Amino acid sequence: MRGNVLNDLLQPFALEAAKKEANSLPASELVQLLMQIEPHKRVIAFRLLEKNRAIAVFEYLRPEEQADLIQDMENPEVMTLLEALDPDDRVQLFEELPAKVTKRLIGKLSPQARETVNLLLGYPENSAGRIMNLRLVTVRSHMTVADTLTTIRQSELDPNQLAVVFIIDAERYYRGFVPTVNLIRANPDQIIGELAEGETIAVRASDRDLKAAQLLKNNDLPAIPVVDNEGRLIGDITFDDVIDLVEEEATETILGQAGVGNLLTRDQGWSEKLVRGPSFYAIRLRIMFLIVTLIGGFLVGGVIETFEDTLEAIVAAAVFIPLVMDMGGNVGTQSSTIFARGLAWSQIHPSQFTAYLFREIRIGFIMGVILGTVAGIAAYFWQGLPNDIPQLGLAVGISLTCVITLGAILGAMLPMIMLRLGFDHGPGADPFITTIKDFSGLWIYFSLVGLLVGVS
Repeated sequence: MRGNVLNDLLQPFALEAAKKEANSLPASELVQLLMQIEPHKRVIAFRLLEKNRAIAVFEYLRPEEQADLIQDMENPEVMTLLEALDPDDRVQLFEELPAKVTKRLIGKLSPQARETVNLLLGYPENSAGRIMNLRLVTVRSHMTVADTLTTIRQSELDPNQLAVVFIIDAERYYRGFVPTVNLIRANPDQIIGELAEGETIAVRASDRDLKAAQLLKNNDLPAIPVVDNEGRLIGDITFDDVIDLVEEEATETILGQAGVGNLLTRDQGWSEKLVRGPSFYAIRLRIMFLIVTLIGGFLVGGVIETFEDTLEAIVAAAVFIPLVMDMGGNVGTQSSTIFARGLAWSQIHPSQFTAYLFREIRIGFIMGVILGTVAGIAAYFWQGLPNDIPQLGLAVGISLTCVITLGAILGAMLPMIMLRLGFDHGPGADPFITTIKDFSGLWIYFSLVGLLVGVS
């Protein structure tokens, strides 16, 4: 509701009201509302935010969303946002922008910010150095606990960046870490180096980022140090830096073990092109599959023509044609939607697809029996009994059971078949489901009516 209000207020005559509304919302809620607004209005709404609120909202956005917003903004606005980002977040944003835009923006950064960006961009993609933080708490190994706590108190870092203190020697070689909570209980005069642990737990900047993710997971640490080839401390990596990486790796591993490792990536690419790609691509792809439905419509017409004598003899049978066609289609759409969501969330594993298919067949059959029984009884009392054709209720009930079961099978099976064959199941599965289900459903229905009622 509030999202509609904010959208409606973004008119030239109501900008002051829109500004008041936008600045009154929590940053997390405002992000969701902004992403529901048209892109050109999104920029207007963002410009109405107070500086600190704008920075907070910008940090909530994903890198690709930040990139879309930045390309529609003026340089002074952009530089304020860029300077407020952490170096590793800034690099992720630059990777989403076109090269020419990135080059221009890097040139306008402050010397210190430009130096850190160039440093991180100098490491290979998918390396620990590319995602490390350059802002962390470090102390010399000869310092006391009291000195270390003073350093923490004077630090301008966020609380989540102060969970671990990294220890280095006079030449910046990494010598371990101390959880901040341990310092509270330690003797203030104790040497910090005596409390150090995890001297061997570190990744080199050139190591793969997945190694950093594994170390964080295996050692249950809030952050791990990143060192250069000689062992000098240069940064750290927190769990927030690798959480997306861990989720992506887990999905790729599951799909890879099933022998379909590129299915999800390919599916995401198709979705991106359909939603954000050229309109002609979406039109061409969707029409290609809709032609299947068009051809199916003619085939269904042929089925009706084939059973024309049955329809002339039993006019009441025509009343239930929409019921037979629509129920199977609705179940098929349900099944294909459930499959697509389950695959995206790794709840359906391709290696276990056979078990999932049998489960869907069982569910479809049970729903078919229940709905077929209800529809058959209704058909018997509505059209069968008054027209002296009680068999019509049985024909409707059996037909609906078969069609619903078939819809569940097609909805679960066709998307997987299309994925394995390299086709986009998004716009393609439902037209095939509709065509096959309509053709076979009506054939079953008319055949049963003719058989049970005795019309040849």
